[in-house]
Amino acid sequence: MTIGLARDFFFWCAIANYGVLLLWFIAFTSAHELLYRLHARCFKLSIAHFDAIHYSGMAFYKIGVLVFNVAPYIALRVIMSRGS
Repeated sequence: MTIGLARDFFFWCAIANYGVLLLWFIAFTSAHELLYRLHARCFKLSIAHFDAIHYSGMAFYKIGVLVFNVAPYIALRVIMSRGS
């Protein structure tokens, strides 16, 4: 695997993961009540607790994307720019 291929891989992984994060946010904001009722059937959650769980999940997911996709992409861009 070349550095250019790895760089492109991390770029597209970051794009895909931010797409998932955006879809999660849109679903959470547009269908909040439906999602809450669906989860409230299985778990005893207050609305505040439900919101906190989703907000924390989105934050951890975003940090994971930054650490595992964006940071390697930036590092590979720096390596390629110094090599040329």
